Amino acid sequence: MTSQETAPPRKARDGGQVSFRLTGIDAARGAALLGMMSTHLLPTFGPSPSWEPTFVGLVFSGRSAALFAVLAGIGLALSTGRQEPRAGSDLRSARGGVAMRALVIAVVGLTLGGLDVNVAVILVHYAVLFLCVLPFLGLRLKALCFWAAGWVLLSPLLAYLVRPLLLDAAPPLRLGHNPNGEDLGTPARLLADLFFTGYYPVFQWISYLLIGLALGRLALKTAKVQFLLLSGGIAVAAAAKLGGFLALEAWGGQAALEALPGTRGYPLESMLQVNLTGLEQTGSWWWLATASPHAGTTLDLLHTSGTAAAVVGFFLLLGTVAERIKVNFLIVLSGPGAMTLSLYSAHVWVVSGFTNQPLPAGWTEEVMYWTQALCAVAIGVCFALIRRRGPLEWVAHTASRLGSYRPAAVG
Repeated sequence: MTSQETAPPRKARDGGQVSFRLTGIDAARGAALLGMMSTHLLPTFGPSPSWEPTFVGLVFSGRSAALFAVLAGIGLALSTGRQEPRAGSDLRSARGGVAMRALVIAVVGLTLGGLDVNVAVILVHYAVLFLCVLPFLGLRLKALCFWAAGWVLLSPLLAYLVRPLLLDAAPPLRLGHNPNGEDLGTPARLLADLFFTGYYPVFQWISYLLIGLALGRLALKTAKVQFLLLSGGIAVAAAAKLGGFLALEAWGGQAALEALPGTRGYPLESMLQVNLTGLEQTGSWWWLATASPHAGTTLDLLHTSGTAAAVVGFFLLLGTVAERIKVNFLIVLSGPGAMTLSLYSAHVWVVSGFTNQPLPAGWTEEVMYWTQALCAVAIGVCFALIRRRGPLEWVAHTASRLGSYRPAAVG
């Protein structure tokens, strides 16, 4: 959730500023932050008894978190060589920096996990994802594409086979809460939850990082690639949703899933549109045919990766326009997008203060969301204008520099 692909601006020969930052990437990250905040604060289901999906549930559930993960892969690619990945000692140094950054994110995530908050905190999973993709950082585009395709196709199937074994254990290897420091005392349960049985199953989510790494190896500053990401992302996302619709509606998948025993918090039809988290997804192979948010299936991974690519392409195109007209209108999103670790952590901490508590008099969920969203934008813009990293971004950056430090060779 940190902005990894950037370097501090350097002076050009004519005295102006040259920035290595792809503003569109930060803007996409800012949009992902606001989208995730909306799913935390606004209803994703309507009132009972129908529990109809809301606009927030239909648009942002599953997609915002996936966008964060894909952007993490893009950031790793940009920080480790862009089109030409680093090799040898440079690659080892880069991996050390990523590992140290992941450690900082994990510590922040475990700390937030100790709060009483009804938000599924992603940071520990995010940190583990960084560590899992370390072996892939030196791969070129073609190899990354093969690995990403294989992971998208096979990881959901393997997870479907492994997950019941973990849930049938006594006690089940599932946390049922955000990972926190106390869970380090039960490593088997923690790892099973992080990789297979929890809210953000790392085993399948590695797909997002691999896809992001592949996208980051492209020439992202060219209009051709930006249009390709936008149009191709939309096409992949639409095709995946169509496949899921045909499987469930036309070929009888939903009827088969409805017939399964089990307790559900919401009607299955609504959950298939908004969020499958909490369902064990066992007992029928039809679970693998859904494109539902947080299903972790091949179609879900393809759909959310497609939407992520489209969003990235869209904001990169806007960044190109902003550069040409010399008006940085994306700063309202790129500002907070450059310090999402700090803003996300602050958001979770604020939400924890209202968990299981009534909102202040006169406040609604919508007011709470827009207050936090506007504060995030204002803070992000201010830090961007003064050219400073967020506080947690500074810590992560410092840790990364320490991890990537190489002593000078002695001649």
